[in-house]
Amino acid sequence: MDLRDIALRDIEIFLTASEELHFGRAAGRLYLSQARVSQVIRKLENQVGGKLFDRSGRSVALTPIGRQLFTDLQTNYRDLCASLGRAARSARYGDDGLLRIGVTSSSLAEIRPLLNTVQARHPNCSLHIEHVHFGNPFGALRADEIDVLVSWLPIEESDLTVGPVLYEEPFMLLVAADHPLAKRESASYEDLADYGVCGAGTDPADPPPDYWQSAAAPFATPSGRTISRTAYADTFQDMLMLVASGKTISPVHAHAALHYRRPDVVYLPMPDAPPARWCLIWRRGGETGLIRELTAAAIELSRPV
Repeated sequence: MDLRDIALRDIEIFLTASEELHFGRAAGRLYLSQARVSQVIRKLENQVGGKLFDRSGRSVALTPIGRQLFTDLQTNYRDLCASLGRAARSARYGDDGLLRIGVTSSSLAEIRPLLNTVQARHPNCSLHIEHVHFGNPFGALRADEIDVLVSWLPIEESDLTVGPVLYEEPFMLLVAADHPLAKRESASYEDLADYGVCGAGTDPADPPPDYWQSAAAPFATPSGRTISRTAYADTFQDMLMLVASGKTISPVHAHAALHYRRPDVVYLPMPDAPPARWCLIWRRGGETGLIRELTAAAIELSRPV
């Protein structure tokens, strides 16, 4: 197979068709004609020397060769696009560059000292802050829409690097003001099993990892009782409305009680919940000089004076 005949666009078309398993939908995502998608797939199959898709009847499925090629190409394609993006940003912003920071938290107060430190050391660096919804916590990082993410631990993704812990904070239980728990002085994990909680992510085909969700809202109590999901949300604002309307309850990070106080909700301490640990995360192989500077500053600020 002559690799010189394969264009980056061809790889993108193959990966999109593999995700959609429908040439028409893949064409729509890429703003191409379905005929163009089919043409590229035939070209790749001729170059590989075997079928990549089983197109029997109306269904489309990857063949074993196609699945292997999809697995091999997916990460490499993302890495290549990220490298080209970093080069373009360096050309545009110069040596100090651009640092795009995503935050899953609904508050910047906890990382403000870190941002101020990096900005003071690199006054010409452009810091762009993006809010990342917990319905798709790692998507922006993988799509190279941000360079580094501030999110809670644990992170067990093979393509992501976990940096230093920035801070810790307790959990509180968010309930409606007229909820039966609202008059209590505190709540526990066992209470969650009695009522169910709000789940993260509204797309059942692509939910956040269970282990990551469980760190905020477990799927079982310490005694083994199931904690069901009674509603789902992608954003804190959506979850807040679901809770205020009495449709669900949810453990939340303590900073929410400072920034999202309302007369129709109550925040209860959760003494049995371990604290949330927030850290820096970036794409494996995507570390830049500015990310190293950010990491070093985070370590310095975490040391006792």
